[in-house]
Amino acid sequence: MIKEIRIKNYKSVNKLKLDLGRVNVFIGANGCGKSNLLEAIGLGAMAFGGHGLPNEFLISRGIRVTEPQFMRSAFEKDTQNKNVELSFTYNNAIEWGVDLSHDGAPFSEWDTKPKEKLSNLIIKAIEENKVTPNFDIDLIMREKYSIVKHVEKFSIFSPENEKLREFASKSTTALGIHGSGLFYLLSVSTEEEIAEIKQNLKLIDWFDDFEMMGNEQTGEKKINIKDRYIANQEFPFDQRNANEGFLFLLFYLSLFISKYTPPFFAIDNIDNALNPKLCTALARRLTKLSQKHDKQVLITTHNPAVLDGLDLNDEEQRLFIVYRNIEGHTKVQRVNKKPRIEGEESVKLSEAFLRGYLGGLNKV
Repeated sequence: MIKEIRIKNYKSVNKLKLDLGRVNVFIGANGCGKSNLLEAIGLGAMAFGGHGLPNEFLISRGIRVTEPQFMRSAFEKDTQNKNVELSFTYNNAIEWGVDLSHDGAPFSEWDTKPKEKLSNLIIKAIEENKVTPNFDIDLIMREKYSIVKHVEKFSIFSPENEKLREFASKSTTALGIHGSGLFYLLSVSTEEEIAEIKQNLKLIDWFDDFEMMGNEQTGEKKINIKDRYIANQEFPFDQRNANEGFLFLLFYLSLFISKYTPPFFAIDNIDNALNPKLCTALARRLTKLSQKHDKQVLITTHNPAVLDGLDLNDEEQRLFIVYRNIEGHTKVQRVNKKPRIEGEESVKLSEAFLRGYLGGLNKV
């Protein structure tokens, strides 16, 4: 897994270090820079994976693209011409850094310059006994492949209601950032994966079953959904008139369970369209699924109910409060345990957040 990320000179992030677990939740005021963190990580991951960075590629991975001067920090005049600097530490052993530069010319791409070759870093880690001491070329290539494979498909997912209902749409990746390609992903999933998705969909109490349907003559694709409270199951409804919360849940479960989705990804505003109690249950469930299916995820939310689904005693589950300091720089503070106020009863994390014990609230 990626254990540490350093970001310098990206939008509202002047200089910042993140120590990550498997499931990482970010909450904070509007405009504090949560999405900027995800975007910076996305840029680094794509550069890490050896991809070029044309604007259309960045957009397809969930990054908001604008003029280069607005993608660099603007806290000081000279920073607008400086490189964006990113580094990833993999499994506490190998730190890989990259500088991103842009000449500002129209239609130009961001240029990536690694601080050091990845293979050299792996050799150094072997020599320092940070990874297995058997020094051979095959080991170096396997380690390099595992690192690149973990990060190269990083995307920022933000599903949209309309996209989730358009089952005819396809995606160039296993699952589009806004929900395109969901039907196709389900159609190539194994029986075991489908069974697991259905089992977890029972977080919604009315759900009974679903069946994928396709008409070869018309090309129509849909899933028929069965409601356990409806007696006449000859007339099930499909995704076009399904509850949007069901579709969002179906998307998230497919994202975590499928073997075709990225091992390292982000979800922006996971609480969208979901009931607060379902947010709590979903956070617990996705934590278990991330461990089972070896996924690492970064999640932003504005709904404090998500926090109640985290176990802060588990090092793999981490909560970060995102805020902007007196200079306007985006900063993060990890919450290691529930806050205790002397003379008061212990409260849920959601309540602690709303009372202002954790910070991260808009000053209104």
